[in-house]
Amino acid sequence: MYTREQIKTAIKTKGYKWFENGTYNLNIVGVRNSETKNKVTNRFDDKITISYMKESSWNPIKLKWKFFCFDCTTDPGTHWVKNILNSKGVAILKPGQYRGSHKIRLHQGKYEALGQKKPVTVYRDNNLNETYDYDNTATGIYGINIHRATRHAGKKSTQIDKWSAGCQVIAANDDFQTFMKICRKARNVWGNSFTYTLIESKDIR
Repeated sequence: MYTREQIKTAIKTKGYKWFENGTYNLNIVGVRNSETKNKVTNRFDDKITISYMKESSWNPIKLKWKFFCFDCTTDPGTHWVKNILNSKGVAILKPGQYRGSHKIRLHQGKYEALGQKKPVTVYRDNNLNETYDYDNTATGIYGINIHRATRHAGKKSTQIDKWSAGCQVIAANDDFQTFMKICRKARNVWGNSFTYTLIESKDIR
């Protein structure tokens, strides 16, 4: 589990934008687990964090920071690593800050999530083994969405399997509902555009 200050420091150290003006100006930051050393674990062993300012309940003029840290995957699961949908290989999002990259829309036409709307850069891994390879990159619109795993309230997925072919996927349904509730409030203030930043756990001190 990380703190907001750890995430903020890592973001600023890398020269990325940290949003802190106004209410619900979201910092959505994924943290890829560096300790797995590129191994395909098929586990939700990464984190997605969300930091923002909101009005204090006892003093609407005073703003206070809110921070959440959820278990997720930023990597594709075993199924799509071994059964690639693209001849160039399965997509693995490259760490970076993608300004205005996502918007609220239906994921696979089923439920609201954050869907990719601007190009991002991915690695393409096509050798079907148990290690993520970061040799080849491509930039474009690939449906790298931020969505949930299990559809069951109160439940949490433990294996990635088919849940991700490159998407950023939150393991627990309740965590995802909290995440989307915050995103909808942010949309009401800032419009339907969200920046997503992906860093690695080794970036955090």
